[in-house]
Amino acid sequence: INWWEGGRKHRSFRGFFYLLKEYLHLGEYFHRNKSYWFVLYPWHVGFILIITFHILCFFGAVLIVSGIPVSFDSPSIIGTLFYYVTLITGVVSFIAGAFGSVGLLLKRWSDKNLKAYASPLNFFSYLFTLLVFLSGLYAWAFADPTLGEYREFWVGLITLHYVKVIPVTAFHIIIFNLFLIYLPFTRSFHYITRFFAYFLIRWEDTPNVRGSELEHKLQDMFKQRITWSAPHIKSGQTWEEAAKDRG
Repeated sequence: INWWEGGRKHRSFRGFFYLLKEYLHLGEYFHRNKSYWFVLYPWHVGFILIITFHILCFFGAVLIVSGIPVSFDSPSIIGTLFYYVTLITGVVSFIAGAFGSVGLLLKRWSDKNLKAYASPLNFFSYLFTLLVFLSGLYAWAFADPTLGEYREFWVGLITLHYVKVIPVTAFHIIIFNLFLIYLPFTRSFHYITRFFAYFLIRWEDTPNVRGSELEHKLQDMFKQRITWSAPHIKSGQTWEEAAKDRG
């Protein structure tokens, strides 16, 4: 009762680490639906790692351009470290992501509760990511076991010189870049918006008191007109008028 009269403690640092833990573990999914988490989590890991992999390839190319070879027998410990970290990150992302994509397709299709909230765009996204992960996995397994072609591609971009890469690697690079263009238009964009959802919505507890900035913002929003209709709402009314009618 009257919670707004007491001191409200905000620990942004603690909130950041809670959110980081949620990103890495997806704990809410685990507690609510373990079988869904079992396929969602590998897809989640693959998604994060494949972006990390391509970022590592870029910095590996920077090392090469700087004169530091990136290979298992590099004379520089940094070059060797980058080689193994990039290789492990790439392979794990391809395998985990492919497994998760297939699992999500089957789970979303077979579970009637999940299927009810799945749109055709969801299934298209899973197929798209499956193609991304499988193309990378195929390139590693049958053509480029060191994944060095990706660094060579970045070397070409950095130096503005033409570099020829094998077709399967080129296919993966093209598909991955198309995926990055497509990404902002998917639900996966919540990887970024979740930060605001937690700090500005779920944990936002600023009280609405007389004369406050929040009250002024709400008054402006109440003046906006409704552009849709339903049995309980009339189109063309302001939200203030709708609220009075319902009251």
